[in-house]
Amino acid sequence: MNRKFKMSLNQKGQVFVTLLFFVIIGVTIISAETIVLFTNILSGSTEEQGANAYYVAESGIEEALLRLNRNPGYAGGVLTVGQGNAATQVGNGIITATGTYAGTIKKIEVQIVNNDGALRIVSWKEI
Repeated sequence: MNRKFKMSLNQKGQVFVTLLFFVIIGVTIISAETIVLFTNILSGSTEEQGANAYYVAESGIEEALLRLNRNPGYAGGVLTVGQGNAATQVGNGIITATGTYAGTIKKIEVQIVNNDGALRIVSWKEI
């Protein structure tokens, strides 16, 4: 017995609707995964820029400590570190450095005491 399977027009429509349903689900899942991946990439980039801005601010603090050690009258300045800038201010035993890198800003404040020409760091914190 040789039977041929014939699909009616109604069955062809059901197959098409089922196929369309699975394609829509697949496209939705792939789109959602793409959005999550893109968001994670942006988040990682922002975190890296923040870390770089912090390190630029630390460099500004280190530069200010070096200059204060050489010249107790040093009042601050601007230091270029790679692609970032550190603006330092010195006054009343407090050094403040603002690190800027790719639009991200981080600030560090260091409190120091001068004991007969020897600088001692009392506190070091991000503000």
